[in-house]
Amino acid sequence: MPRETLDRQMHQLQDEVLLLGSMVEQATMKAMDALKNRDLKAAHQVYAHDQVINEKRYAIENAILIIMATQQPMAHDLRELAAYLEITGELERMGDYAKGIGKVVMNMQDAPIPIPLGDLERMAEIGVSMLHDALGAFLAENAQLAYQIPQRDDEVDELYNRVYHALVSAMIANPEIIDHANHLMWAAHNLERLADRVSNICERTVFIATGELLELEPTENEEEEE
Repeated sequence: MPRETLDRQMHQLQDEVLLLGSMVEQATMKAMDALKNRDLKAAHQVYAHDQVINEKRYAIENAILIIMATQQPMAHDLRELAAYLEITGELERMGDYAKGIGKVVMNMQDAPIPIPLGDLERMAEIGVSMLHDALGAFLAENAQLAYQIPQRDDEVDELYNRVYHALVSAMIANPEIIDHANHLMWAAHNLERLADRVSNICERTVFIATGELLELEPTENEEEEE
């Protein structure tokens, strides 16, 4: 009976983590749509909905701690619970990035956008696709797929560099748009970091499947975040 109880609770946890991931995916794409369409109402909704994402994260963490305290999980189950704690934290931080893009829209209001948004939209699409696949690998405990997903981050980095240089060039050409360009720079930074955090989820999937803690995509000079 105790094993059946633990299995049921673990499945419920898994479902909740996947739901949190879906919430983050939707928030990211809604934030980008708000930026593209200059939709202040949608931007405010993304900003406010971050609180729901935060609450979901803490509810999952509380459930994990209760299972650890009451079910005495061992070996694979314990690795899985430890990984869930890390993954929910990564997902909550990704939700903050979506919230940040919503704030960019709110700050820019109807100010002109100094560069085309195609590269930013592509960054969001790749990042969300990576996240979706990472959660699928997590669900299936597919270490092979988890190894592959971080490689797609190279394209996100390339797009980020392109956006960065385009914005710098726009600011040099027209210093009056510096504030607005900086807002877009922050949006691009958030999307770049979202893709980086997908790699962290993949690392935890490998940990669940194999028991090995590996850094799948070493990064240099990664800036410290609060």
